[in-house]
Amino acid sequence: MAEKQEQSRQDNAPSGLSKALILELWSKTYNTNGKPDWSHLFPYYHPEIVFQDSIQRIEGIDAFQAMCNRLAERCRRLQMDIQSLVQEGPIIMMTWKMTMSFKKYPNTPIYGATRLTLHQDGRIIEQRDYFDL
Repeated sequence: MAEKQEQSRQDNAPSGLSKALILELWSKTYNTNGKPDWSHLFPYYHPEIVFQDSIQRIEGIDAFQAMCNRLAERCRRLQMDIQSLVQEGPIIMMTWKMTMSFKKYPNTPIYGATRLTLHQDGRIIEQRDYFDL
C-alpha cells in the first residue's frame, strides 16, 4: 500500500523547480492579506524531506507540513521578500527578509538564507534555513 501511495505521489509530482517558479510560488506563500499558506508548495517537496534550521531538524513530509502549519497558526501575517536567488545544478540558494506579525508583538523582520537541494525527481529533498535571531 505504501509503495502505491509513493508511486502516486511520484506520478503527480510537479516538474522541476526553476528560479522563476520559486519566485512565483514563494510570493504566493507569504502575503500581506492574511495568514501564510504553504499548501501549494507541499507537492514540490519529496516525501523524505529533511528540513533543518538553527533550532530544529524535521524529517518527512508529514512532520514538515505540521511544522509549517504551526507557524502559520502563530502568525497574523507573514511576508517574505526574496533578495537574491541562484541555482547551481540541484542546489538552489536564496537570501530573504521575512517579516512576521505575531498576535502580541510588533512586526519582526528576520534576515536569512535558504539552501534547497533537489532530488533527482525534481522535488526538494533537503531544505536548510539560516537566519539571524
